[in-house]
Amino acid sequence: MGTEIPVARQRWWQTWTAWILWMLLMVSVWVAIHWYNLESTMRTAEEALVNMCDERARMLQDQFAVSVNHVHALAVLISTFHYQKNPSAMDQDTFAFYTGMTAFERPLLSGVAYAQRVLHSDRGNFESQQGWTIKTMKREPSPEQDEYAPVIFSQETVSYLEVLDMMSGEEDRENILRARATGKAVLTNPFRLLESNHLGVVLTFPVYRMGIPADATIDDRVEATAGYLGGAFDVESLVENLLKKLAGNQDIVVNVHDVTNISDPLIMYGAQDSEGYKPLSRVSMLDFGDPFRKHQMVCRYSQKPPIPWSAITSPSGMVVILMLVAYILYAAQKRYVMVMEDCRKMEELKVQAEAADVAKSQFLATVSHEIRTPMNGVLGMLDMLLDTDLNLTQKDYAQTAQVCGKALIALINEVLDRAKIEAGKLEIESVPFDLRSILDDVLSLFSAKSREKGIELAAFVSDNVPQVLTGDPGRFRQIITNLVGNSVKFTDRGHIFIQVHLAEHPNMPIEGMVCPGTNGKVDEFEVMSGGTVFNTLSGYKAADNRNSWENFKLLLSNEASHAAVSLNGRPSEKNPESVTLIVSVEDTGIGIPLHAQERVFTPFMQADSSTSRNYGGTGIGLSISKCLVELMGGRINFISKPNVGSTFTFSAVLQRCTINAGGDPKRSLSEDLPTCFKGIKALLVDERSVRSAVTKYHLHRLGINVEIAKNTKMALSTLNRQNGCLRNGKLPKVLFIEKDSWNNSDVCLLNHFLERKQTDHIHEVPKVILLGISECDKAKGESLVDIVFVKPLRASTVAVCLQQVLGMDNQPRKELPKGAVFLRSLLTGKNILVVDDNKVNLRVAAAALKKYGAKVECAESGKEALLLLQLPHNFDACFMDVQMPEMDGFEATRQIRLMENEANELANLRRVQSNDSDLVPPQWHLPILAMTADVIQATYEECMKCGMDGYVSKPFDEEQLYQAVAKFVASKPLQGS
Repeated sequence: MGTEIPVARQRWWQTWTAWILWMLLMVSVWVAIHWYNLESTMRTAEEALVNMCDERARMLQDQFAVSVNHVHALAVLISTFHYQKNPSAMDQDTFAFYTGMTAFERPLLSGVAYAQRVLHSDRGNFESQQGWTIKTMKREPSPEQDEYAPVIFSQETVSYLEVLDMMSGEEDRENILRARATGKAVLTNPFRLLESNHLGVVLTFPVYRMGIPADATIDDRVEATAGYLGGAFDVESLVENLLKKLAGNQDIVVNVHDVTNISDPLIMYGAQDSEGYKPLSRVSMLDFGDPFRKHQMVCRYSQKPPIPWSAITSPSGMVVILMLVAYILYAAQKRYVMVMEDCRKMEELKVQAEAADVAKSQFLATVSHEIRTPMNGVLGMLDMLLDTDLNLTQKDYAQTAQVCGKALIALINEVLDRAKIEAGKLEIESVPFDLRSILDDVLSLFSAKSREKGIELAAFVSDNVPQVLTGDPGRFRQIITNLVGNSVKFTDRGHIFIQVHLAEHPNMPIEGMVCPGTNGKVDEFEVMSGGTVFNTLSGYKAADNRNSWENFKLLLSNEASHAAVSLNGRPSEKNPESVTLIVSVEDTGIGIPLHAQERVFTPFMQADSSTSRNYGGTGIGLSISKCLVELMGGRINFISKPNVGSTFTFSAVLQRCTINAGGDPKRSLSEDLPTCFKGIKALLVDERSVRSAVTKYHLHRLGINVEIAKNTKMALSTLNRQNGCLRNGKLPKVLFIEKDSWNNSDVCLLNHFLERKQTDHIHEVPKVILLGISECDKAKGESLVDIVFVKPLRASTVAVCLQQVLGMDNQPRKELPKGAVFLRSLLTGKNILVVDDNKVNLRVAAAALKKYGAKVECAESGKEALLLLQLPHNFDACFMDVQMPEMDGFEATRQIRLMENEANELANLRRVQSNDSDLVPPQWHLPILAMTADVIQATYEECMKCGMDGYVSKPFDEEQLYQAVAKFVASKPLQGS
């Protein structure tokens, strides 16, 4: 029993001891946190006071400096117009008027006055010129002294200073001497201003007769001094206005002192007796530009900063916080473990996704290669089959199979393009190309379909667009082809109009996406019905009103003005390196339903399920076009109205083609247009303004001068009024008439021409060409015209038509060979090595090259090619497959380049050793063109790395074979051609 009591007491003592210690610990924590919060509050208040005081001091200096700058500007004005003008351009009235009108620039100055420096020797002349005597501050005649400073110009507010000598006052004299010695503005001691009774200072600024160097001596400055410009500053108003603009003005007390004499500081602003909470204060030095005076701003709180509630609540809450710390740490640790587990899973998913992406790319590359390789053989064999003697049925079957194969290749290319875009591996080339030739090719591609449907297909390129640009012609053609192909597919009447302009025209739709306010809203008069005709290419309503004739006419006028400026040799603006084009494709087809417009650019999506059944297609073309446009630095948008049509507009940023851009930019773009039509006059009869402008554009490309008339009667009237053209026998050589403007009464025009010729008024009847849009238009007036030209218009086809009509077929002209003829001229007699591990593809490639007269030798591996290309050899070019067993095309090319480099270095060394400067050793470099079906991995850049000169994808056609060969193989004249 006796032993139990001490144990119980011990436990009780331990419990209370722990409780007391815990309470003491909590009290200690509470006191420590409370003290820390108080100290933090005071430090924060002190920092805030420092910031506010420094901010006010800085703003006071800035405002004072602004006023000093205005006084300085006034000093420059006096020096310029009073001393540097003879006679002086300034007098008292002018000075008073100017300073009065500009007083708002110096709101802190009560007035300004100018005192001229007058030496004692010049006093007599000065007083006689001024008509008054120099007086002291006490209005008494100034006694004799070395020099004077009488006020000659003054603002009306200080006009009482006129004739007073500022040197007569001791402090003013001291300021004047300091100002001219330093060349800076100097200040006086603070004093009470006369009118406002505010404390202020007088600023004195020297005025020199002319500019002096920065390192001028005091004597130089005194000698160059012409006078002194002074003004009184209202310091109290300056500080008061400043404090009113700032927040927290009621929280602090501000005093401004002149502490030039630190033992006796002078108050400039604020109460004489110190106010506010003195333990916290801030002293900020002020620099008013006077090197001889010092000023400071003293700031303090008006009251002691209050104790924040946080100093009480924080310690109290800390007790609760300490109780929750353990739980918080536990929860944090648990959360950390969960996050780390999630991160581990995300890393695993990332690795799987990257592996899937690599597998996808490899799969696409493999599938592409495996599909394109047999397709290359199929298409090649079909091409060889078509070159044999086939009956019509067999030829139709072979052509149908070839078309289907090319369609499959096109679909594969689109899918691969989409995959390359998603993987970020599609890059844009930068080569010179002719934009107008690309549009001509697109028109040629869809000409048969447009004639079959009887729709107007036309293109127009602004004259301001450069002839040759640098960019990716293949991708640009792909965008145009996709847009025009869709328009041809969904348009059964009206027109399809392609326009290309520069983005500098403000009326072109450049920015913005789909216009929801106009898309899908069709008024009754918008659909061409009941004879309503719109001023468009075909007379049908267009979806985008911004492509109206008014805007089109404005563009034409802008082009004319730009052309006039360029003729005068004065460019309107500095040509930048980049050119931003705005391309629009307008059609009058079925339009896009409003509910489907949001997914137009979504891959594999069409307006509805019936679209694919009725019109065909996969719905991937627009999405690829959008990605290609964005890669070219542009944007694409559209406006569409059901039963009216659609207008797609996109921008593209291209580069101007320089001379050293690499090769001839027009090498393989299009055939040269003949020059034999330059200066020929033609008359166009067309009642539609847009269509006539397009026709004029194509004729101008041939150098033909075109006049436009609405109908044949107006044309005849115009010719009769043009300086007697008919009477003098000067008629246009060609008369173009649109089918819409042709009628039976136009026979009178032709009869009139014939009658004039019989009476010797004219020597030759103009050739009449009827312009139509379908084959059935040939029957319209065929017996009355020389020829019927079926659109679309292209400069080359118009040239052929004119040569036929005007009998120019036998005239010599410089033409660029193209197609099979040019390929034969390039390849005839050339020794070409073809390397491919696939025997079918090897056979197809060899047959394609032999078709154009080349001598072909085949190799089935890279090693075999190395043996055949041991130097010296007689091969002119090599087509190298990329993917081959044992040694691929890349490694084979590296080995070939290594052999050539060693041979060239050895030849150069022999030349140096022989000291024969006239000896030119042969330089070996065999043109090697990559030939592969893998369009993802075997890119142009990879081929260039290993030393290849070009890239041809399987199956290659006539055009790309020409583009690849023409760079490296010189053409030979064909025998018998």
